[in-house]
Amino acid sequence: MKLLRHGPPGHERPGLLDAAGQVRDLSALMGDIDARVLQPGGLAALRGLDVATLPVIEAARLGVPWSGMRKFIGIGLNYADHAAEGGMPIPKEPLIFMKAMSCAAGPHDDLMLPAGAAKLDWEVELGVVIGTRAKNVSLAEALTHVAGYCVVNDLSERAWQLERSGGQWDKGKGHDGFGPIGPWLVTADEVADPQALDLWLDLNGASQQRGNTRTMIFSVAELVSAVSEFITLEPGDLITTGTPPGVGLGVKPVPRFLRDGDVLTLGIAGLGAQRQRVRSG
Repeated sequence: MKLLRHGPPGHERPGLLDAAGQVRDLSALMGDIDARVLQPGGLAALRGLDVATLPVIEAARLGVPWSGMRKFIGIGLNYADHAAEGGMPIPKEPLIFMKAMSCAAGPHDDLMLPAGAAKLDWEVELGVVIGTRAKNVSLAEALTHVAGYCVVNDLSERAWQLERSGGQWDKGKGHDGFGPIGPWLVTADEVADPQALDLWLDLNGASQQRGNTRTMIFSVAELVSAVSEFITLEPGDLITTGTPPGVGLGVKPVPRFLRDGDVLTLGIAGLGAQRQRVRSG
């Protein structure tokens, strides 16, 4: 299933994408797509629906595909070639940071340049959505705790992240709008292998990032297991798993950062695509 939420910010309603690519409304059947729905019993109930009986929604804004997320967990430098382009060492274990919950945004929302931001950068990433509580889970059982997958743009203000951070990255990662998610949450049963997904990102129509999740340093299963050692993962929590090379920081000889009017398009095979226009405040 491809689950989504549609409507204006703060007033999104639950829905899903049918086989013909139409948005179907679920609001007559449930209040929202929340942590309860993402657990195995909730997903099983949705699979039993006759989708053809659900109302079709015409063009509407898409929001974050589920509600009730309590943790937005980032993984840094999880592709060796991305670490190299930034001149950073390959981590010996997953590099974990937190993104503020208030940074989460819809997949096509405008991206507002924060006041004082001079080095705003892009990062297409695979997002992993937790479906059942995970604490100290083994590598073998890690994927059984995953409800589904999504596209994430882990936007970063590099000056705040690297020059003003004091060694931790949160300043550069958590501003409003720095975490577009979606367009959908694709349930895990529809993703045969999370380590075989093509990722891409274009800036103003020009190719910037091309990669595949098979080149991750730490796999999805390894990340879920490792994060659960330090942080109890709960239904609705999100882990965003790192980015392949091609970010603005790595452009040679002069890095290329986002400016007013730029348009980002990005996506992952089978998980949909995003589009953000950059606007000054």
